[in-house]
Amino acid sequence: MKHGKNYENAVKKLDRTQEYETAKACALVKELHYVKFDETVEVHIKLNLKKSQSVRDTIVLPHQFRAEKRIMVFCKADKVKEAMDAGATFAGDNEYIEKIKGGWLDFDIAVATPDMMKDVGKLGMILGRKGLMPNPKTGTVTHDLKAAIAELRKGRTEFRTDKSGIIHLAVGKSNMEPEKVAENLKILIDEVTRRRPSDVKGEFIESVYVAGSMTPSVKVVTAKAER
Repeated sequence: MKHGKNYENAVKKLDRTQEYETAKACALVKELHYVKFDETVEVHIKLNLKKSQSVRDTIVLPHQFRAEKRIMVFCKADKVKEAMDAGATFAGDNEYIEKIKGGWLDFDIAVATPDMMKDVGKLGMILGRKGLMPNPKTGTVTHDLKAAIAELRKGRTEFRTDKSGIIHLAVGKSNMEPEKVAENLKILIDEVTRRRPSDVKGEFIESVYVAGSMTPSVKVVTAKAER
């Protein structure tokens, strides 16, 4: 793949054969920044998993960097006020289900009470493609709307492996202090490590790379190596 002059100059500042501790890696990503916009800093974690295995959970990173998300709550009429008071952007049942069938998707996260899942499930082809389907495993199918919405407003986000066993997740922005990005990254690695399947043999985390949207990637030593 051919890169531009600015990218090639950034590569020269980096030893591609070296693994860097988290703090140094995040500081390097900031040094390598050369574009005029505020890049998203992403981490890519390759896990040692069998084809049948996956890792999926949610996390609240200590240092937030995203705009406040619009929360859609699927619930019956008697729960609408509770949802809206807790901070939902939209709340309701059939009215919103019909709007979504018509193409409306002006929200970032969906939450549902368990009694709504029979109807919400009919939106699987629409919500599933956008990663918006409520799921009990991620705490977005619940009776406790107040607690769920509070966590989401704090910045709770989902991480999951793709078909290649890699987790891709944003952990900051290029204008943030590198120490804050590093802390977000360490928290994520710790959470991923806790989700290690019991039958995994050998190293669980095979590699960790962190990079800005347009910058070269920096290889990070694994949590085990740092300790």
